[in-house]
Amino acid sequence: MTRTGVPVTSGRALTIVALLALAALCWAVVLWRMGGGDEGPGADPGTLGFFTGIWTVMMAAMMLPSVWPTVLVYRRLQAARRERGQHAVWMGPAWLLVGYLAAWTMAGLVGFAVLKAGRALDIDALSWDRSGPLLAGGVIVAAAVYQLTPLKDVCLRHCRGPFSFLLEHWRPGPVGALRMGARHGLWCIGCCWALMAALFALGVMSIPWMALIAVFIAAEKLLPWRRVATTIVTVALLALGLAVALVPEQVPGLMAPARTMPEMTM
Repeated sequence: MTRTGVPVTSGRALTIVALLALAALCWAVVLWRMGGGDEGPGADPGTLGFFTGIWTVMMAAMMLPSVWPTVLVYRRLQAARRERGQHAVWMGPAWLLVGYLAAWTMAGLVGFAVLKAGRALDIDALSWDRSGPLLAGGVIVAAAVYQLTPLKDVCLRHCRGPFSFLLEHWRPGPVGALRMGARHGLWCIGCCWALMAALFALGVMSIPWMALIAVFIAAEKLLPWRRVATTIVTVALLALGLAVALVPEQVPGLMAPARTMPEMTM
């Protein structure tokens, strides 16, 4: 029981439910903005404004279900400060999440620039009806290889150890919460950037592939058997990459690239 009279277990449950509800709302927004469409590999991501908006909502939809342990630990540390009569940040978890999503937004802009540059080069040999499947499959296989690297292991351990991370990088105030969220987001990017590269290769605006990558991320971060989860994701990526490269027409849900994307309107 905290000083406010709210049981700790109730506060924990409410936090998790709130994050899952917000993620569900973001999924609904993505489905609405995408019109239920399925854009294939290398499809035009649209304008910078459209992509930035939809990407940020996508990251909230995909990441919030797996970031709740960090938010819970932050709330515990804030509650402990209140118990000691110290200042606690108003809406601290919200500031933390804003910083976290800001880091992912910046990462998305890098992907946007790479995709736009590749489309601007307009190399016919890399078109989908020629070497496109080999390129997309190669990116996914490379993502599987990254799963086995020491850097991936270090980043994943930081993502799975929010208590030690927050104690090490604790900063007071709303700006401190923003900074901690952004730093945690950077560790998460280090952990998941290859999975996001695979998403770009499969179709960054494809709802089914978004959902699959979100499941992979949640499994690696939340399942108690870290090595088992990582191994399963690695094997799945390897099999998927080889299938996309060699027999793309037999990969369920893999769509040929669309030409354009609609612009975001208010």
